[in-house]
Amino acid sequence: MKPGVRLWLSLGMGGLLVALTLPFVWRAGVEWAYASSIYTLEEVPSARVALVLGARVYPDGRLSPMLADRVDTAIALYRAGKVEKLLMSGDNSHADYNEPGAMMAYAIRQGVPAEDIQPDYGGRRTYDSCYRARHIFQVEEAIVVTQEFHLPRALFLCQNLGVAAVGVAADRRLYHPRSIAWSEARETPATLAALLDIIRRAPPPVLGDPIPLQ
Repeated sequence: MKPGVRLWLSLGMGGLLVALTLPFVWRAGVEWAYASSIYTLEEVPSARVALVLGARVYPDGRLSPMLADRVDTAIALYRAGKVEKLLMSGDNSHADYNEPGAMMAYAIRQGVPAEDIQPDYGGRRTYDSCYRARHIFQVEEAIVVTQEFHLPRALFLCQNLGVAAVGVAADRRLYHPRSIAWSEARETPATLAALLDIIRRAPPPVLGDPIPLQ
């Protein structure tokens, strides 16, 4: 094999190795960087707003286990006096699918006053939720509520979009093994995509006029 060909093969293999390992290295770095910003419900510093990130809602309106745990954790923060407002952010891109509405209805059934809940119907992605929290709802600091595997990415996005955020993990039960395996696998490329989102800082597809939380 000619030396020039060998060099290009070595460079190609090296580039492929970097491309394959970069998502895992980046995710590990984000997890390390934001570990100190994740608290228990009892120890988290108070903030005015809890940003509750959406997840799957079943066709009959029931919250999926992960989403129910997120909302239950936010309710517990509210009852403990850790937050005053719940910002429920999720996907409502189709007329027959409404994560924020289902989250809000669930919290109201648990006794949270409707006036202390703000639905965000434009939170199609975590990036959108964090961007809109700052630019639409004028949130400057928040407690982010989601599962532990999701929190480092969410905190990375919020803090780089102008929200001084800490997190509380909403893992209140054991989830179905296939569900958690899929979520963990998806999180690795999603965390790398979050870096690209922050580099681009493109406005999300749904914006609108500012709605400062009162």
